[in-house]
Amino acid sequence: MGKTEIMAPAGDWASFNAAIQGGADSIYFGVEQLNMRARATNNFTLEDLPKLAELAGLHGVKTYLTLNTILYDHDLPLMRRVIDEVKKSGITAIIAADQAAISYASSQGVEVHISTQVNISNIEMVRFYAHFADVVVLARELSLRQMKHIADTIQKEQIKGPKGELIQIEVFAHGALCMAVSGKCYLSLHAYNSSANRGACRQNCRHGYKVESTEDGTTLEIDNEYIMSPKDLCTLNFLDELLATGVTVLKLEGRGRSPEYVKTVTKCYKEAAQAVSDGTYSEERVKEWMSQLDSVYNRGFWDGYYLGRKLGEWSSVYGSAATRQKIFVGKVLHYYPKAGVAHVRIKTKSIKVGDQLLIIGDTTGVVEHTVDSIYVDDVPAGGATQGQECTITVGERVREGDNLYVWEVRVQESGQGARTQMPQSAGSQAQDEGAQTSQTSGDQSAVAKSTESPQRASSHFSQTSGIA
Repeated sequence: MGKTEIMAPAGDWASFNAAIQGGADSIYFGVEQLNMRARATNNFTLEDLPKLAELAGLHGVKTYLTLNTILYDHDLPLMRRVIDEVKKSGITAIIAADQAAISYASSQGVEVHISTQVNISNIEMVRFYAHFADVVVLARELSLRQMKHIADTIQKEQIKGPKGELIQIEVFAHGALCMAVSGKCYLSLHAYNSSANRGACRQNCRHGYKVESTEDGTTLEIDNEYIMSPKDLCTLNFLDELLATGVTVLKLEGRGRSPEYVKTVTKCYKEAAQAVSDGTYSEERVKEWMSQLDSVYNRGFWDGYYLGRKLGEWSSVYGSAATRQKIFVGKVLHYYPKAGVAHVRIKTKSIKVGDQLLIIGDTTGVVEHTVDSIYVDDVPAGGATQGQECTITVGERVREGDNLYVWEVRVQESGQGARTQMPQSAGSQAQDEGAQTSQTSGDQSAVAKSTESPQRASSHFSQTSGIA
C-alpha cells in the first residue's frame, strides 16, 4: 500500500496553520465567491495566494484551490483571473467542477482535480476526465466495492492523467454530508433565493420540521431526529477497508469549522492511515481516535454509504454533539519565548490551575495546554477572574492577540454519543447499487414545514444567472 495523502480543509489562516500542525499532506481552501463554501467561511483573497503557497511549501504541504461552483458567463472573467493567479503563485492545483474552469486551467498548464460536484460514479467518467485531470473525487454515494472496481480498472488499463501518471482516486473520509446526491441541493435556493450550488447554502436541511396534513390541518412534530440532516461521515473505524480499495487521497470536510476541529481531525486520520500502513491499526486505537473526534464539532457519526447502506442516519441534535465545547475567556497580551510564559488578560469568566486551555490565532494555529501554574501580579494564584491579568506557562509559542478559551464538558443527551465499535466487514455489507434510493412515497397528502421560519431574500448567490 502506497502513501496515503491526508487533505485537510481551511477556511481561514488559523485553520490553515492548524492543518499543518495536524500533519496534513495537502490543504484545500477557497478564494472570492466561486467556491462551495463562499458563504460559510471567511475565505482567502487572491492576494493571499503567494503567502499560502510559501507557508505550505515550508512544510512540504500541497495547496489546492477550490473553484467548484456553477459558473455563468459573467463569472468567466473572474474564473480566468483566479486560475491565472493560481499559476503565478505556485498553488499546486485547482479543484473544479464546471467544464469552463477545467478547460481553461488545462490550457494554462494548471493541474486540475475533479470535484465531487461532478458526481463521478463509474469508470467511463474517469476515462473522460483523465483527459483533463490527474485526481478525481468519487461520489460519496458509492460503496467500497464500487470504489475498488474503479481503482482496479485504472491499474489494469493504465488510465493516466495529463502528467502521465495513473489517475489518483480521492474520497471524502470525514465530515458533513448533504442529503442531496453529491451536494446538488435546491432547498436553500427555494427557501432563501440563496443557492447551495453557488456556494451559499443556508442549511435549512438542518432545521427541525413539522408535518401538516393538507386534508384537515393536523400537525405532527417530528421528534428525536432532524430528518433531512445526516450525521457526519466518519470512516476512521473502517479505514483499513477503505484504503484497501485503492483510494490514495482522504479528504476531510470542514472549511466552515473551527481550527481545533481541523487540527484534531487531521491528526487522527494521519495517525490512523499510518497505523494501517505499518500494521498497528486496531480496535483499541480506533477507540482512542474516536474519543478525540467526539470532542470537536460533530453531528454524531455514521459510515455514510460506503458500506452499502441505502438510507441515511439522521442527526438527533441541532448543532454539535461534541463531548466538549470551548468557552472564550480572554486574550494573549504578550509571549516571552525564553521563559515559555504567556501574559494574558481574562476578559470574561475565569481560569484556574488544572483547566484545559485552547489558544487560537491566525499565525499560532491551535495550541492546547493544561494550566499548571498561574501568577497574578507576580504572586502565585489558584486562578484569575474577569478583568485580571496573569501569566501562565505555555510550552508552544503563542502571540499577541490570540484568543484564549477554556474547554468545558458538554452535557450530552441520551443517544448522542458517537459509535466507536469496529463495523462488520464491508465485504458482508457492501451492495453493488451503493447509491441512495428514493425516499419519496406516493402519498402526497402531507407537507413539511420548518420549525424555523425562512425569509426569502435576494442574493448575488442566487441560482439565476442574471444576478451578478
